Amino acid sequence: MKKKIEQEKPLRVVELFAGVGGFRLGLCGLSKKKKSNYRIVWVNQWEPATKVQHAAEVYKGKFHNGEDPNQYFNTDINAVVRMKRLSIPPHNLLVGGFPCQDYSVARTLSQATGIEGKKGVLWWAIHRILSRMKNEAPAYLMLENVDRLLKSPVKQRGRDFGIILASLSDLGYMVEWRVINAADYGMPQRRRRVFIIGYKRGSPIYKEAKKALPVEWLTRQGVTANAFPVKPVSYHLPLITKLGGSLVDITDKFHHPFENAGFMWDRKFITTKVSPEYNGRKKTLGSLLLQPKKVPVEFFIDKKDLARWKYLKGAKKEERGAKNGFKYTYNEGPMAFPEPLDKPSRTIVTGEGGPTPSRFKHVVKHGDKYRRLTPIELERLCMFPDDHTKYPGISDVKRAFFMGNALVVGVVKDLGDSLARIHRELS
Repeated sequence: MKKKIEQEKPLRVVELFAGVGGFRLGLCGLSKKKKSNYRIVWVNQWEPATKVQHAAEVYKGKFHNGEDPNQYFNTDINAVVRMKRLSIPPHNLLVGGFPCQDYSVARTLSQATGIEGKKGVLWWAIHRILSRMKNEAPAYLMLENVDRLLKSPVKQRGRDFGIILASLSDLGYMVEWRVINAADYGMPQRRRRVFIIGYKRGSPIYKEAKKALPVEWLTRQGVTANAFPVKPVSYHLPLITKLGGSLVDITDKFHHPFENAGFMWDRKFITTKVSPEYNGRKKTLGSLLLQPKKVPVEFFIDKKDLARWKYLKGAKKEERGAKNGFKYTYNEGPMAFPEPLDKPSRTIVTGEGGPTPSRFKHVVKHGDKYRRLTPIELERLCMFPDDHTKYPGISDVKRAFFMGNALVVGVVKDLGDSLARIHRELS
């Protein structure tokens, strides 16, 4: 009975680069009454080069509710890592959507104690946290990034992701990854992101994955495959590749064409292309729109601006000139105007807010009127609750920016449910 009670305790979670709480919503939901598989024990959110920490204010306003204020740490994560005593409490799962930057490794300086990213970038903050926690490092990781991470940088395809895989392996983690387009699984936005799930050596899922055939774990047995079923595009077994050498060696020499799915163990990995298997209900942009009478007038496009919107959205082939006098032909394909309402939306971008005509902002049509999307509609497309980002001092432009940076909450929920279920079954 004691073991069963222990198993039912929520997994403790540290949330890094928290934004306005997409990971938290996916793992824990909003309801305090509903039992959750997870409990957030520490959070960090910091936006560099800005005086007001808007995202952190929204996060605290939505989730604090009298909880321990020490749980929320609004400072540069690199400053946290440099503290003499690491303030991050023990936890079972570390999550975060770390920014996509340069992941290369500089050679160790004579006075340094370990590797450093060339720009001190944020992947290495995660690395240092895991390194400093040593035996108390979390059993599981759930990390998110843009899918181009698998192919960056352009001149050395796959180097950055190879560094991440090798460094996690050196820290004792087995890793699976998948590029997930939320719309492929019935969600309302076409948003492709790579999700990286890690299992620490000795954890229940690590032990189970170690016994499995790598391709079976990747396509049928693993956490991601259980949450988001797939079928292989090719039924040829993928080759096993070795991540050899130091992290500096990988920075200098490694390149590999990573596919949209893969599995890594003991610095060996397979990668293969998979396609989604989903036959359920599919949400569309039109199904989430507010009724026209509930849309504030400022979101409707003035008729005098309509020609500019149509030009920016349209196809172009025109001669342009650079500042140095060089002439060139600029080509650009058309974008839908207005947006189709019977499909999931395009990916929301950070510049979605404000009335200025733009090629990339979403525009929908009601009768003979065109309009932009409201903050509530952008929240719905990311599967956030209505008015989640509404907070004193937060403009509609800033709210749109939040959603352009956010993940689709439903993806995290399904991955979190899968991870918790498999962990409980094996514990």
